[in-house]
Amino acid sequence: MSYRQLSQEERQELGREQRSYLWGLGLSLLLTLLPFGLAAFTDMAHLTLWWIIGACALVQIVVHLRFFLHITLARNKREDLQLILFTVLILTLLCGGTLWILFDLYQRMMPNMMP
Repeated sequence: MSYRQLSQEERQELGREQRSYLWGLGLSLLLTLLPFGLAAFTDMAHLTLWWIIGACALVQIVVHLRFFLHITLARNKREDLQLILFTVLILTLLCGGTLWILFDLYQRMMPNMMP
């Protein structure tokens, strides 16, 4: 098998892409280990901890979209972003509707067990 030599421009593009993946990996590890460390090794209020975990999860979604899926706000990537936003909308409706139905059934079946 023969390998062709990369041009200077292709090597620069490969270097930029590898740096992007390394930045994404580093940020993902940080955003994963930070909440884990706070939950495991600190005595923080539960509500504050939940907010920090949620915020880190949302930031990590953005990191994955930007660094691994290469979804940006550039004009040529708008279709990809719209597709992802539509998918999030459908998943939100499905999950929200499911939770609504389950909590409604729970309330109807066990009204004296509600907090």
